[in-house]
Amino acid sequence: MQANRIEKINAMAEEIINRVAKSGLITLNLEEFYPEGERILYDIKDNLWEGIALKEKDFRAFVKENDWSQYEGKYVALHCSVDAIVPTWAYMLLATKLAPYAKKVCFGDLAQLESLIFEEAIIKNVNPEEYKDARLVIKGCSDKEVPPSAYVKLTEMLQPYAKVLMYGEPCSTVPLYKKPRK
Repeated sequence: MQANRIEKINAMAEEIINRVAKSGLITLNLEEFYPEGERILYDIKDNLWEGIALKEKDFRAFVKENDWSQYEGKYVALHCSVDAIVPTWAYMLLATKLAPYAKKVCFGDLAQLESLIFEEAIIKNVNPEEYKDARLVIKGCSDKEVPPSAYVKLTEMLQPYAKVLMYGEPCSTVPLYKKPRK
């Protein structure tokens, strides 16, 4: 009797079909493109005179004397957290000193920096032509924070090539796009 049960279980196990594996879906995980490196917010408010304006002479002296090598290999966002008079050239001057050391320098907050970093990583690592007429699932859950802008960028790049675009997990997807039949 026990042998019959084991035979039935083995027969059922052989009949189980992994439909996800046979579906031809390709899963893209944006987390795989996560650029490692520390993110820094450089707040120019610390360089302001009385918290309201930038004095060119004092600022230029600070920029000249500061050790910019402390930003080696980091991603830096230039920002001013107070309502102050900051000329555009001040951010540009900071960028000239940070560029030789930092992986990336941008104007904005950390969320904007993260969006920019991810978008650049997607452009660098994804060749949309490789997904011509493919059925794609853009993975939704990840251990690392992926900004919504990265999902939008990937969708924008892949839509002209993909046959189908979905979001989520292969076993539970949200349809986004299906190429019209000709």
